Amino acid sequence: MALQRALFFCLIFSSLTDIFALPKEQELDRILALPEQPPVKFSQFSGYVTVDEEHGRALFYWLTEATDNADAKPLVLWLNGGPGCSSVAYGASEEIGPFRIHKNGSLYLNKYSWNRVANIIFLESPAGVGYSYTNTSSDLKDSGDKRTAKDALNFLIRWMSRFPQYKYRDFYISGESYAGNAVTDNYYDGIGTVTYWWSHAMISDKTYKSILKNCNFRSEKTSDKCDEAVDYAMNHEFGDIDQYSIYTPTCASSKKRPNISPSLKNSLIGLRFSGYDPCTETYAENYYNSPHVQKALHANITGIPYKWTACSDVLIRNWKDSDNSILPIYKKLIAGGLRIWVFSGDTDSVVPVTATRFSLSHLNLKIKKSWYPWYSAGQPRRGFILFQTFLSGRNLPNSSRDK
Repeated sequence: MALQRALFFCLIFSSLTDIFALPKEQELDRILALPEQPPVKFSQFSGYVTVDEEHGRALFYWLTEATDNADAKPLVLWLNGGPGCSSVAYGASEEIGPFRIHKNGSLYLNKYSWNRVANIIFLESPAGVGYSYTNTSSDLKDSGDKRTAKDALNFLIRWMSRFPQYKYRDFYISGESYAGNAVTDNYYDGIGTVTYWWSHAMISDKTYKSILKNCNFRSEKTSDKCDEAVDYAMNHEFGDIDQYSIYTPTCASSKKRPNISPSLKNSLIGLRFSGYDPCTETYAENYYNSPHVQKALHANITGIPYKWTACSDVLIRNWKDSDNSILPIYKKLIAGGLRIWVFSGDTDSVVPVTATRFSLSHLNLKIKKSWYPWYSAGQPRRGFILFQTFLSGRNLPNSSRDK
């Protein structure tokens, strides 16, 4: 009996030791304040989780807890696409995160940050994106969907051990473009993208017909004539536009053009909201390369031998495996009773709404609610309302204007 009591005491002591050790791990990741950050009431954490000891792969995360009642709010994992682009650069700093970056490097609050209704983890994935790193250089040249998914799962399991209070929350995986699976099906996305270009007067009738004639959207490889037609459209007919938001100004200091093929395998990111400074990406690269910012974020602790960038050209060029279509995956998830939310911005020409509609139409789903207009002032607010209503399970606002 005494032995049983002793064993029981040891088990309790061991459990308590683990429990008291966990807050310490969290505190090591706590962000006290970022440089030039306005005061906030919510907690932030960031740091690394090792996902592969043999290769030395570690993923960087940034958690922004909900602005109020965080203990009762769901957990959302946010991923950006590319594949090879940073969720810190885009999701956190340009779209749904709590802060925006001024040209002078100061931060200001995003009025419609999604952490008003959820706890958000921004994950830089895979290794080689942003602050996430690998000690095996060959990893940068053979990344792909399977390893990225495996590493992300390892991240979540190990992160939950560090933050056990989130283990039993409602959990959502969210993202955009390649990461959010708005890049849905190579064939339908290819047809839909070219159709968008033509229907929005971005290309001529002649080039539109040339692309349709010479491009086999079902093939993983493109022909020389197809490449020539697409390159001509992009370099001679698009003009000086922001391809992710075709009616907003471009950044005068940026001359980057995304490497888009008809299969969309190298599409960078899709939806962006209007109302943003088109040079925000430049401001982000300046901000996140600051040693003071990196210290506050507990980032770049190993001395990565290259600058932090919004996207990794090496990963984008060397992506090794991806599915031609994720429609079968959607079908499995739907059959399993999971809710899936897909939305497309109607001014994005990289992963356009036409491509999304063509792809999703082949799921042959029943329509539960007929099409209707809804209104809200300003696109960032509309994006927030989309997210808020999805979490709540309600329908979007009705046709009366929401002032």
